[in-house]
Amino acid sequence: MAISGNPLKMATDIAEGYLNFTMATLKKYTANDLKTIQTNINIVIRQLRQEKIPLEDIIALKKRNMKLQRANQALSVIRTYCKKKRIPI
Repeated sequence: MAISGNPLKMATDIAEGYLNFTMATLKKYTANDLKTIQTNINIVIRQLRQEKIPLEDIIALKKRNMKLQRANQALSVIRTYCKKKRIPI
C-alpha cells in the first residue's frame, strides 16, 4: 500500500502522537515506503533537535522530549520489523 498523503506530515503526526506504528500496521507498506517513512522521521527528529527552547520553560521541554521519544520509538519499530522480515532499508 502506498503512503497516503505527504510522508513528512505522516512523520510529524507520529511525533505528535496521532499515529502509532506496530508490527501489524507496517505489513501494508512496501520496502520503499518504509525507507521513505524512515527518512522523513529522521528529518522531523532533526527539526525537533534544532528548536531553541529556554531551559526555564519546562513544559515546552517535556513536549519536545516526548515528540523525540515517539519518533525514535517509531524508528526502532521500523528497524525491528525490517530486520525480522529481512527487508533491506
